[in-house]
Amino acid sequence: MSLSGNSQIYGLLGDPVAHSLSPLMQNQTFQAHHIDAVYVPFHVLADNLPAAVNGLRALNVAGVNVTIPHKETILPLLDQIDPTAKLIGAVNTVVNRAGVLTGYNTDASGFIRSVRQELKFQPEGCKVLLLGAGGACRAVAVGLALAGVKSIFIANRHPERAEKLIHKLISHFPSVQLFVSDYNDNSYLRTLSEVDLIVNTTSIGLQGEKINFLPLEYIKGSALIFDMIYSLSETPLIKSARSLKLLCTDGLGMLAAQGEDAFFLWTGVKPTTGFMRRFLTEAGR
Repeated sequence: MSLSGNSQIYGLLGDPVAHSLSPLMQNQTFQAHHIDAVYVPFHVLADNLPAAVNGLRALNVAGVNVTIPHKETILPLLDQIDPTAKLIGAVNTVVNRAGVLTGYNTDASGFIRSVRQELKFQPEGCKVLLLGAGGACRAVAVGLALAGVKSIFIANRHPERAEKLIHKLISHFPSVQLFVSDYNDNSYLRTLSEVDLIVNTTSIGLQGEKINFLPLEYIKGSALIFDMIYSLSETPLIKSARSLKLLCTDGLGMLAAQGEDAFFLWTGVKPTTGFMRRFLTEAGR
């Protein structure tokens, strides 16, 4: 990588960020498309987020990705929010245009492209269970609703948070059936046996821990598993699902897909189709 006095700076705001593959992926794509830019991780604690956002303006950082735990809390700190991001209630990409910070969300489109490609899943008319009710869940729920699923079940340790999300979505997607439960409800176990796709949108697994509230033995054999956590080795959920011969994938494909969309928002250049995914796959070998 060769930097100059004209190099544009892009990055990632999150806590943690040490595990992120985005710097590898984005920097490789800048090089492949001969763009004078660099992408760096910024480890930002929650209390420091306002200062970090002001720093983007002060340092003329051209754009950033936003990850856990800042996707929701960054909204009031930005100047403009794209309508889709506003509906989702979370931002994962920020573009800096002459000091005006605009927030976008590329997780929804990235998820749908990934689940279609990685699992050959056709959302239309299907039933989906989402674990968690945070910013990642909101993006996936909006993406699935736009893609025409029949029903979305959201399970969360605190059902009231999931209920708030459901209430927000009902008016926008009246044709989609929306349900809420916590992990201790009998309805949760019944739902596990009925859905076509289960998506882990929580951060559980990021540190190698198992999801102890997802009994895979209740899942029907044809169900698909999507773990939004990604790793160059298998996540605990993916290892368990594969041991039961369930068709599954982690979030590596989604990382690539949403990264391609962010790259386009920043630069106006569409990466070569599949470039980021291929690079991530090769990096894991």
